[in-house]
Amino acid sequence: MKILALDTATKTGWAICRDGKIFESGVQDFSKKRGESNGIMFLRFRNWLGAMMDLKPDVVAYERPHHRGGPATEIAVNLAGRVQEVASEKGIEYGIVQTTTLKKWATGMGNASKEEMMVEAGKHLGRTPIDDNEADAVLIALWAWEEYGA
Repeated sequence: MKILALDTATKTGWAICRDGKIFESGVQDFSKKRGESNGIMFLRFRNWLGAMMDLKPDVVAYERPHHRGGPATEIAVNLAGRVQEVASEKGIEYGIVQTTTLKKWATGMGNASKEEMMVEAGKHLGRTPIDDNEADAVLIALWAWEEYGA
């Protein structure tokens, strides 16, 4: 079973898990250039996501966006919607994990820090993650493996 895991944000962390092991992971930057709208960022994300879906994952898992208000919420909710949209178009199941659930699963504490999550992800990667976005994606992938694949 192959899982595509995403920590959706302007800098989206991603990981591919095959049979319970991280196969590949990284961070994709969708930062806007001067004069660009959020819509352009969403189009870039959707195009990239479509290419990732061509890898034919069995499940796409992502972290539920937080509702903090303002532009960050608009971006997070719209990216999550695109994940659902593209997965549905491709006939791929998707799963959502709450942040506290993921943190508790990974570290035993629902309020784990970014640093603690990076340490935990590093144990599975055999290296330090690029940033907290990649770390979260790696942990989402492994959570999803237990939830959907094992």
